[in-house]
Amino acid sequence: MNKPVITQAMIDAYDEYTHLSLDRRRFMERLTALAGSAAAAATIAPMLAANSAKAEMVAATDERLKGENITYPGADGETKGYLVRPANSPEKLPAVIVIHENRGLNPHIKDVARRVALDGFVALAPDFLSPDGGTPSDEDKAREMIGALDAGETNANAVATVTFLKGHAESTSNVGAIGFCWGAAWSIAWLSILLT
Repeated sequence: MNKPVITQAMIDAYDEYTHLSLDRRRFMERLTALAGSAAAAATIAPMLAANSAKAEMVAATDERLKGENITYPGADGETKGYLVRPANSPEKLPAVIVIHENRGLNPHIKDVARRVALDGFVALAPDFLSPDGGTPSDEDKAREMIGALDAGETNANAVATVTFLKGHAESTSNVGAIGFCWGAAWSIAWLSILLT
């Protein structure tokens, strides 16, 4: 059996599905048209999907790091997050907020936080879906939840995240941010917070 051919149009459709407004039904309809049949589309769809386990670059058990799931004071309740930093740093370190994409705090974003920490930072990947119970395992549900977030509440939780990191015992109180997809837009918006 030949491996299915994945075209740029298929990749573009998947990108629109994962990062924009294309829902799963419309994505599969488009993929079926591009692949030529529903069976081919069903075979190709998992090949397009991200695989966090295969993409992991720094193991959660890496002994060079201290990583933990935490909660910290948000604007209106507790915010969940993944905090990671070098295991044996003798001095305080600058901090970086690693802002998740529109699928919430997932294994990929935790891996990015570990990579940031290995470069000498206290890294915090907050779960901005915390007010709604946190990131669900279903990416489609997470995307819906991201779309329904209250911008004012999310902004207030970002301010609380900056405040938490500025006061963290292992932080120099210098805080930066990096974001992906939805998080990239917020990291730019929060630049004004970080500069004040």
